[in-house]
Amino acid sequence: MNTSAPASPPFTVSAHDGYCAGRFTAMASPCELLVAGDDLALAARLTRIVHDEALRIEAKFSRYRRDNIIAQINRAAGVPVPVDDEVLRLLAYADTCWKISGGAFDITSGVLRRAWTFDGSDRLPPQHAIDALLPLVGWEKVRIDGATVRLPAGMEIDFGGIGKEYAVDRALQLAGAGTDRALLVNFGGDLACNGSAAPALLAEDADGSGEHRATRTWTVGVEAPGGGVAKTLRFRAGALATSGDARRFLLKDGVRYGHILDPRTGWPVREAPRSVTVVAATCIEAGTLSTLAMLRGREAEAFLAAQGVQHWILW
Repeated sequence: MNTSAPASPPFTVSAHDGYCAGRFTAMASPCELLVAGDDLALAARLTRIVHDEALRIEAKFSRYRRDNIIAQINRAAGVPVPVDDEVLRLLAYADTCWKISGGAFDITSGVLRRAWTFDGSDRLPPQHAIDALLPLVGWEKVRIDGATVRLPAGMEIDFGGIGKEYAVDRALQLAGAGTDRALLVNFGGDLACNGSAAPALLAEDADGSGEHRATRTWTVGVEAPGGGVAKTLRFRAGALATSGDARRFLLKDGVRYGHILDPRTGWPVREAPRSVTVVAATCIEAGTLSTLAMLRGREAEAFLAAQGVQHWILW
């Protein structure tokens, strides 16, 4: 006789006033799918799709695993590694980001975490530890030849800067193919919804009320650097992403060092905002622009204004 207890479901689904919510954990983040209407069966089916896609992307691209394509590339020590079209597309996107940022956005800079631990303490790494890692940073050293990628020995790639946002877009695309209902996918505060209008926020809504429960408008809170909600926004279409140092920083002699590192120096970006939130057509675009703005430091506002996107910067 089988006496084992049934496995708990990988997600929960609940009904609210005018929408259903499916929730689970992936990529070290709380994740949710909001579905307009009261159809719990539909919400469960779509949440399963979103959940499975989030876990697929996490398994394939997480730097913390030893059994995926990223680990294979990083330990190949200069030997070309065959990759599929999905990996090639993300590498091409990373290349574009590196070029338009002048080298500030670099997916090979993850090795710098060997020197830096952003735990809220005052422990800065010695300069010699950073100097030892800088030769292992530099997207220009990566070679992509057809469907293979080759890194010099000791170097690594890390899609952490774009992976969660990519997962949001993919999950929304897959879930949206199965319904005409309004949807919102939210992975740890990076989110996208399937409204038919251009990416837009209708207005700021201080009390969080609004018509979102029955329409394609959702209420979204922008987190303040110190916790709590800095702004409440009524969000209708497109995507939103935030970059900031609310939880990952060091504090030494009154100077705050955020976790956004300049790969060219190995040090945190000087005078960077505490938080940057951007609205764009896709989550990966919003996340990229918010990170690029952080990398600009005091020039973050001018950079985003030049892009013509809605944004909020908290210092």
